[in-house]
Amino acid sequence: MKHVPDATGDRRFESDNTVDRVGVDGLLSELDEYAVEQALQIKEKSDSPEETKVIALTIGPEKAVDAVRKALQMGADEGVHVTDEAIAGSDYVATSLVLAKAIEKIGQDKGAADLVVCGMASTDASGSVVPAMLAERLNLPQVTFASVIETQGDQVRIKRDGDTATEVIGGTMPLVLSVTDQTGEARYPSFKGIMAAKKKPLDTWSLGDLGVDSGEVGLSVAWTEVEDTTERPPRTAGEIVKDEDGSGATALTDFLAAKKFI
Repeated sequence: MKHVPDATGDRRFESDNTVDRVGVDGLLSELDEYAVEQALQIKEKSDSPEETKVIALTIGPEKAVDAVRKALQMGADEGVHVTDEAIAGSDYVATSLVLAKAIEKIGQDKGAADLVVCGMASTDASGSVVPAMLAERLNLPQVTFASVIETQGDQVRIKRDGDTATEVIGGTMPLVLSVTDQTGEARYPSFKGIMAAKKKPLDTWSLGDLGVDSGEVGLSVAWTEVEDTTERPPRTAGEIVKDEDGSGATALTDFLAAKKFI
């Protein structure tokens, strides 16, 4: 899951043109809430829900732990927060590396994952590439952009909606699964869930805990870099078209044509 700046808040960039993730309000990416929801539903529908664990994992600064807490409130059983100053400015390649190492450590400490469930993208970067990179690093098959998910034993079948057709794709666990916002509305944390989350295990790991060298992550080794940003201009007053003499339609058409809307 990803902790992202609140789209309704004051978002800004740091001096190095990376997104400010410390000095702004943030929250669990809405698209990742669908991943949490589907993970919980898969657990609830399994043959042994009491033996199945949903572990929420995120990378980010200190504030990013709020994303894990939200997942715990929704019903996840445990949480893991990877935080290290060296991670700041990491691109998709480095992000997938840290996530993969964290998942491997979870496997060593808590048991190997049957499913690694991701959102289809994050609401801040909208890259949609991390699930595929993660599958490659973990040497697992991937079924991505699922709009409908069905599981039976170790079998997973999804529907993927495209522009011209809907694909039905199957896979055998363990695998990486990414889900879209068409899978169903995510549940809201109940008061009982919020209180229960305070007692659930939540681990905090650094790069050292994962065996990742700081030279493998961060802005200095990123394959992409934002060179410049321009603040969005303030919104100007709109133009009012009056139709007092019957010329309103022509004036409106001319306005739309000048703006290349028609």
